[in-house]
Amino acid sequence: MREAFAYHSQRYGTRRLRAEVQAQGHAVGRWRIRRVLKAHGLRAQQPRSFVPRTTDSDPAVRAAPNRLLGLPAPTAPNRVWVGDITYLPRQGGGWLYLAVWLDRCSRKIVGWDVRDTMPEDLVSEALRRALVVRRPPAGLVVHSDQGSQYTATRFKALLARHGAVQSMSRRGNCYDNAHAEPFWSRFKAELLDGGSFPGLAEARLEISHHIAYYNAERRHSSLGYQAPNHFEIHLQTTSQLCPA
Repeated sequence: MREAFAYHSQRYGTRRLRAEVQAQGHAVGRWRIRRVLKAHGLRAQQPRSFVPRTTDSDPAVRAAPNRLLGLPAPTAPNRVWVGDITYLPRQGGGWLYLAVWLDRCSRKIVGWDVRDTMPEDLVSEALRRALVVRRPPAGLVVHSDQGSQYTATRFKALLARHGAVQSMSRRGNCYDNAHAEPFWSRFKAELLDGGSFPGLAEARLEISHHIAYYNAERRHSSLGYQAPNHFEIHLQTTSQLCPA
C-alpha cells in the first residue's frame, strides 16, 4: 500500500489507492487504507480550487457557437476534444504557457505544446500534433474559449483541412469550458507539487514525462478507475461506451 502511494508520488487518495491495490490482487477497504496512511503521516496532494481564467479574446472576431450545449456526451474517443491554455510559474518570476487538448471521452491528453511566450500558433501546434497521431474522423468537435489563439486564421485553416468543427464557450463564461477544469486543477497540482520550473527546457522534459504517466497510469474515477490508455483499449475490445 505504501509502495503504491510512493510510486504514484503521493498523487493518489484512498479511492485510487484502493483501485491500484485491488488491481494487484489484494482485497482492501478504503478505511484500512486511510488508517495506514494516517499512521505513517502520509497525505495525498490536493488540487487547488478552480479560479476562472480565460485568454484574451478579440471582440472584432465572430466566435463559433458553443456546440457542446446541445450535444450529447461523446460515446467514443475522437469525437470531442477540449482545449485550454494554463500558466505555469517560472523560477525567478514570469510564466510558461502550456496548451493541451483533452479527449472528452477518454480524458486522454492527445496533444500539447509549451512555450515561454503565448504566440498565435501555440494551440494550433498542439492540435496539429494531436491530429497527426490520432487521425480523427471528419466532424470532430474542437472546443475552447474565445481566446485570440483559437480565432486565428491559422487555427481555423487547420480545422478546415481536417474536417473538424469549431466550438467555443460564450464570451466571459469560463464555466462553459468546465470540462477542462477538473483536469487542470488536478494536473497542475500533480505536475508542480507547489514548485516552479527553472526554464523552458526543464518544463518541456517534465511535462512530457508527466503526460506519459497521466495517459498510461493515472486512474480516473470517471473511467471506472482506469487510466486513459487502458480505457481506450478496453473500449476497442468491448461494446462499452464512454461515460457521460
